[in-house]
Amino acid sequence: MNWTSTDTWIVVVGMLCAVACALPGCFLVLRKMSMMGDAISHAVLPGVAIAFIITGTKASVPMFIGAAAAGVLTAVFTQWISKLGNVDRGAAMGIVFTTLFAIGLILIRRAADHVDLHPDCVLYGSIEFTPLDMVSLGSLSIPRAVLVNGGALLTNLIIIVALFKEMKVCAFDPELADTLGYSPQLMHYLLMTMVAVTTVVAFESVGSIIVIAMLIVPPATALLLTHRMVTMLLIASVVAALSAVIGHISALIVPGWFGQTSSTSTSGMIAFAAGLLFTLAWLFSPSEGILANTFKRKFDPALSADAPKPSGNRA
Repeated sequence: MNWTSTDTWIVVVGMLCAVACALPGCFLVLRKMSMMGDAISHAVLPGVAIAFIITGTKASVPMFIGAAAAGVLTAVFTQWISKLGNVDRGAAMGIVFTTLFAIGLILIRRAADHVDLHPDCVLYGSIEFTPLDMVSLGSLSIPRAVLVNGGALLTNLIIIVALFKEMKVCAFDPELADTLGYSPQLMHYLLMTMVAVTTVVAFESVGSIIVIAMLIVPPATALLLTHRMVTMLLIASVVAALSAVIGHISALIVPGWFGQTSSTSTSGMIAFAAGLLFTLAWLFSPSEGILANTFKRKFDPALSADAPKPSGNRA
């Protein structure tokens, strides 16, 4: 394996993108809204496509506006269908995001004749090519994707730090948050906007499909290891960053194990690495891991499935 500066930049882009997704992803997991991340990551496509069609460029501001609008509309439509139509929330998400995703793909196909945009880039990303698009920052020359993903990460971090108490209370107990004068609805739509903007930033780097893994898997891994909010955010960020490093290295060396001479998709291997880290936490977590729970049941009769259940009602 010949490591070059290009590989370093690819890993940096992957780390920034993964951590930017993992931070709002923690609140999605805690609010039991993991599928909403999936819905938004697909449903922002119409907003992005409309921004392309109207402006004729891939400028960041129209993309952000289109993505944020589509993300908020996804949350609003899901809420309306679920409440007014008496439809299960999961089914409402499926209805909204599949419909909007289909509309987005149609619009992107139409926009492809006028705008330099390929559907494969939106779906799978092109992180391997991000070091080719360099910009000058003073005397430094760095990939544009580093600035874009770094900006998304910094923005998410600032919002979470500034509104940490409000977002934490709304995630665990919306009714208490309403009693304390916080606005659960405002925090909900702010989180949806963060997810939408982060998703569209990640399009060019890892695509809309792979970003789902970055939104959910690192936070889910962290939740297996801790129940403290701050610690969860830190562990999720570390897992996301490690996934990017392990993923790119694996993309370079794993194909050689099977006799192939070319590398494989870095985005796909990043998602695979995140899944592998989750599996390790699932197996070996001291409190929630399968092995730990098996050990406890074996040596603690009170936890055994065959232990007699106490009779009567507890006071």
